[in-house]
Amino acid sequence: MRLTSKGRYAVRAILDLTFNSNGRPVRLQEISDRQKISLHYLEQLFRRLRKGAVVKSVRGPGGGYVLSRSMDDISVRDVLVSVGENINPARDLVGTGDIKSDTVEFLLTKSYFENLGLIMQEYLTTTSVGDLIRKARGTQELPRGAGKTLDVDFQTPGAGVGVNVGKTRDLS
Repeated sequence: MRLTSKGRYAVRAILDLTFNSNGRPVRLQEISDRQKISLHYLEQLFRRLRKGAVVKSVRGPGGGYVLSRSMDDISVRDVLVSVGENINPARDLVGTGDIKSDTVEFLLTKSYFENLGLIMQEYLTTTSVGDLIRKARGTQELPRGAGKTLDVDFQTPGAGVGVNVGKTRDLS
């Protein structure tokens, strides 16, 4: 899986929209200003997010975008798939004419990456936008073991979200 800026920006924009909505539509210009993402690029992403049923647009004065469903009903996978991200690391594993695709090594490698893809799909499917928002607000524990590898620092909700990944700890 190669997560491009398109996927990262889409997830950031959806989290920004969720944090700042307060029950009202959020204009893309506001997200652009806060996240330092080009307005033109956000417009492209939100067209795809709307087609993917992640957001819906509200027209008129005070218009903008809102989530199309509850934040707990939108998974990170929904966001990534809507903008066209490849979330399957085994997708490109095919045998070409010059590589023997029936060798034990090829089959083991293919099987390994297919299994990795299933695990990644499950993780992305079971993590909702709501889960991420609650983690940022400190109302839900981090996944078991996360504190062993990262020093995570969440700021107060009004000040934004900060994650300190500069310090890592040994897993042993």
